Amino acid sequence: MDVHRLLSQTKTCIWIMIFGLALSGLTAFPIESELRWLVKYYSLYPTVMTNWLQTIYAAIVATNQQYPYLSYGTDWLAFAHLMLAVLFIGPLKDPVKNIWVIEFGMIACVCIIPLAFIAGSIRQIPIFWRLIDCSFGVISIIPLAFCYHNIKRLNSFKTNSL
Repeated sequence: MDVHRLLSQTKTCIWIMIFGLALSGLTAFPIESELRWLVKYYSLYPTVMTNWLQTIYAAIVATNQQYPYLSYGTDWLAFAHLMLAVLFIGPLKDPVKNIWVIEFGMIACVCIIPLAFIAGSIRQIPIFWRLIDCSFGVISIIPLAFCYHNIKRLNSFKTNSL
């Protein structure tokens, strides 16, 4: 495989990560509106999910009415996702030099799983929702691992050409 194709595949994976993180960030801001929309289509989900979404929606509405400043926490969550997306611009520019960002992303993906199970249990999050949360780490590690493998190959091309 030539260097240009490896670089192109690597950058595609990085763009997938940037897009996913940015989308996650942008969708964390209007959480009440999104939940209202999800609850509106409750008949599409299994009963256990419908009950969970309705409970969460009621809690968010009540919290936003009584204590709107608590949603500031999800604003910071959204901001963090957007900043993580920006972080991946480094490997987009120079994947070999910035491989540490890919490694960081892979570590974060792995760490999602214990966080979901530990904090999820403490916060009484149903198991099916914790598995959904874990799926973000499992799915995201795929393009990151592919990227990491390609960057290692790109580095060997770079090293051999010196």
